[in-house]
Amino acid sequence: MRHTQWLPLASARENRAERSGGAAQIVSARVQTTKERHLSMVDETFDRPSLVFDERLSLVAGMLQRFTWERDELSPSRTRIQLGGQITIDDAAALWKRISETLTHIDEALQGIEVELSQVERIDGACMALLLQFRTDLGQRKVRCEFAGGSKEVRRIVDLYGGRKKIRQTRAKRRPVSAVAQVGDATLNVIEEAKQILDFLGRLVVSTLHVARHPKSLNLRDVGLTIERAGADAAPIVLLINFLIGFVMAYQSAAQLKQFGASIYVADLVGVSMTRELGPLMMAIIICGRSGAAFAAELGTMKVSEEVDALRTLGFLPLPFLVIPRMVGLILLAPVLVLMADAIGICGGALVASLTLDITPVSFLIQLQSAVKASDIVSGIIKGMVFCSAIALISCQQGLATSGGAEGVGRRTTSAVVGILFTLILLDALFTVLLGVFGI
Repeated sequence: MRHTQWLPLASARENRAERSGGAAQIVSARVQTTKERHLSMVDETFDRPSLVFDERLSLVAGMLQRFTWERDELSPSRTRIQLGGQITIDDAAALWKRISETLTHIDEALQGIEVELSQVERIDGACMALLLQFRTDLGQRKVRCEFAGGSKEVRRIVDLYGGRKKIRQTRAKRRPVSAVAQVGDATLNVIEEAKQILDFLGRLVVSTLHVARHPKSLNLRDVGLTIERAGADAAPIVLLINFLIGFVMAYQSAAQLKQFGASIYVADLVGVSMTRELGPLMMAIIICGRSGAAFAAELGTMKVSEEVDALRTLGFLPLPFLVIPRMVGLILLAPVLVLMADAIGICGGALVASLTLDITPVSFLIQLQSAVKASDIVSGIIKGMVFCSAIALISCQQGLATSGGAEGVGRRTTSAVVGILFTLILLDALFTVLLGVFGI
């Protein structure tokens, strides 16, 4: 009984499968016939020997056109072309066919053509280039062509390819700023700069205490690198400048001392001046122009390129990793550079004394020993160390406060150099007063 019940159902399924298979074959045959018909039309078009290539392309383009091209005669001298639909690279041949037909049938009375793009849904760069070529060809025939309307996306493509003439924008005239406003802006800038300096100094103190408790957190590699670049590499220029300073000082004072028969005191003048004032100061000025500007520019570039933020992300604090090593390196090299500057400056003075005042080197050295005290040399060394620490702090603070790209780096570097020079003169004056008060 079960077999007799299921056999009719199975046969019904087989009949439906046969009918659906037959229908599929009929549809497939029809689709195949349609494809063959279109392909045969295209093949017949290209096989016709009487047509040149442009004519064959035009026939195929007419079959494949997917956009609208409507031409309205507004007046004998003006025509409007209404474009619509989607115009992509697949429609380039059909679009060029329409353009060629329009260029062929241009009356001499025609003065302008307006291409309306309000109905265009989409247009790509290739077809926009063809429309621009259309406008160029019309311009050569003294016919003005303008593109009008269009969606936001279409206007963007038109503007990108220079389809519309850009309206020349006039710059707003710069209004003069009153003196009161300038003073107010300068005051606010000074207050903001003071806040940044205090914030930097506070974070520096905290970072220094952290390094004191955890010495391994200090970047010792940069300490040695700073000593090499700011010390060893700067030694030749420091020696040359201080030799010339001692030479010039002795040469200028030689004539005056010779008039009073006090030529021997040129050793006192050169020795005391170089050890107490000029040696540390000239060394600091050279370090400022050479290393201070380099520190500010280097850290400023790291700040604007977000390398400082990358260090924070990796777990490195910027001050122990970037600032403290540079400051320690400059402080360590200061005594050596100061002693070298003092010695070479005194040698320059001794050369002048020997050549112009007939003072032997031995006489110059004996007088120098009686004039220069150990306190003079020590005070010069202390000055140099304080100067170098000020150079490192100011240059690093200005570098880490940089913002605004390359322009900001240049501005902060200039501010660093100017601020360091002012600070050096101020510190030198304070040292002079304090040493005089204590009788040193």
